[in-house]
Amino acid sequence: MNGGSLGMRSGSYGSLLQQQQQQQQLQNGGLLPVQATPLPPPLPGYSLGRKPPKMVKEKERFVHWICKFAGRKKVGMLLLCVVSAAVFVWVLYVGKGEDAREVDSVGKLGANGSPAFVYTKSFSTRSLDLYRMNNSSFVRSESVAQPPPPPPPPPPPAPVFLGYNLPPGHPCENFALPPPPADKKRTGPRPCPVCYLPVEEAIALMPKYPSPSPLLNNLTFVYEENLTKGDSFGGSDFGGYPSLEQRANSYDIRESMTVHCGFVRGAKPGQRTGFDMDDSDLFEMEQCHGVVVASAIFGNYDVIQQPKNISDAAKENVCFYMFVDEETEAHLKNSSGLDDNKRVGLWRIVVVHNLPYNDARRNGKVPKLLLHRMFPNARYSLWIDGKLELVVDPFQILERFLWRKNASFAISRHYRRFDVFVEAEANKAAAKYDNASIDFQVEFYKSEGLTPYSEAKLPITSDVPEGCVIVREHIPISNLFTCLWFNEVDRFTSRDQISFSTVRDKIRAKTNWTVNMFLDCERRNFVVQGYHRDVLEHMASSVALPPPLVLAVEPPPLVNKLPVPPPPPPPPEISTVRVVSNPVTRVPAKRSRERRSNSKRHRKVVAGAKGIDSS
Repeated sequence: MNGGSLGMRSGSYGSLLQQQQQQQQLQNGGLLPVQATPLPPPLPGYSLGRKPPKMVKEKERFVHWICKFAGRKKVGMLLLCVVSAAVFVWVLYVGKGEDAREVDSVGKLGANGSPAFVYTKSFSTRSLDLYRMNNSSFVRSESVAQPPPPPPPPPPPAPVFLGYNLPPGHPCENFALPPPPADKKRTGPRPCPVCYLPVEEAIALMPKYPSPSPLLNNLTFVYEENLTKGDSFGGSDFGGYPSLEQRANSYDIRESMTVHCGFVRGAKPGQRTGFDMDDSDLFEMEQCHGVVVASAIFGNYDVIQQPKNISDAAKENVCFYMFVDEETEAHLKNSSGLDDNKRVGLWRIVVVHNLPYNDARRNGKVPKLLLHRMFPNARYSLWIDGKLELVVDPFQILERFLWRKNASFAISRHYRRFDVFVEAEANKAAAKYDNASIDFQVEFYKSEGLTPYSEAKLPITSDVPEGCVIVREHIPISNLFTCLWFNEVDRFTSRDQISFSTVRDKIRAKTNWTVNMFLDCERRNFVVQGYHRDVLEHMASSVALPPPLVLAVEPPPLVNKLPVPPPPPPPPEISTVRVVSNPVTRVPAKRSRERRSNSKRHRKVVAGAKGIDSS
């Protein structure tokens, strides 16, 4: 194949004959015309004088020039390179435009409506740029892991009352008890002086915050509509029938606890739970937010004693409640002692229906130990037995035995006995309860580790309280103590002196909480102990006193008697305190022979009468 044939086959214009003519002209030294064939006749309206475009001529010359100086293979390679370069430029241009559009769309995701920023950097640095924009309104790339937010700081601890100290040199700071008077004729218990602060100062020192409750912060109570006795012994429909396992768990002090605490058959104490009260009384009891003084008389067993020496502030701010049964209410109505406002003096009378127990003493343990359930909003309570007469202001008592001692529970020691085993024998000797039940309770406590009192228990000074007065603050740990104490009384005998130390020591083993056990002579300073109604009636019949119904009414003031001048003011150095000495006990006027004979008869009656509680 010669060069002419190649030229003929590679031509792109005219027919084969025209290509041969062009080849002959080139051999003769002529130029290659652009169009050698005659043109067809022009269409109407078109001119034949139009020349071909100049740009087309230049392209044809460029192609012929390349073909002239380069071979066929080189021309193909050159065309391939040109096409590749064009494709590369096109891809780069399109990708760059899409990057700008993508950044534009991300910028529109700003949450605060700020204008979008357009980034035109190359594709290789786009992810890094998006990550660096996390301080702006852009969204981070999903491939970057978000660190978890730090946990919120714990709330600050609730403020608590941590006690106080009297100022240096205060008369009550180093107050010491004087020695007992040397009176051989009187060897029994007697009151002793106590240094109280004035009422105004005591009120000013009332804590603004509750005392700390070790470990226990949340205490709730068991509610059981359908009671099951199970295999354990003891219990009642009012207090439930907790098993021995539940009893053991109740002494495992935790931050949150649920225990049996009476009133188990109702959602609200006093409403179809046993020991029921009227709704109006329950409403009034819920309004008591400060201090409550409570007492109870069941079975018309005692005579209501009116508090004395009560300040105006206490009369206005302290709640005085006396719980009675229907029998005692009937006696109060017959004696005209109950007014239309359900009051007898300072006492607000609350009649209790549907008593849970047949024993009046056991019924009395409900308000004595469960005041925190009956007064859910009260901060402090003072319990006194129905036979006692309160003769000191409640604010002074709280300051002396709780706040000044930084304690949340205070009770007096027994004046003579401090050992549980000795107390149990004394109860059996006085026929306070059947001997078999007392022995069973003591043996059960011995199996749990109860030992006779010794100096090894110091600083605990006694295992036996005089339980007729309880001063306490309503906080979870003290509420738990009285709940568990009531459960022991409900399971075993009603003699709460026997079970007191067991409950105290079990809680004390788990926490640093303990009980302030003050002297019995100090208790006798702010309460005067009277006699039960049957003893008073016996004494009245033997000395021909007026009927006992008159004793429940305050005597009218004497008109013909001259007014007594006020006592002289105390010395200046002790004007800020009140030292109360032995209160005067009212004794019926009798001749000396009758007094001696009646006192002997009284001792015989108390010692021989079954069911009379001298404590």
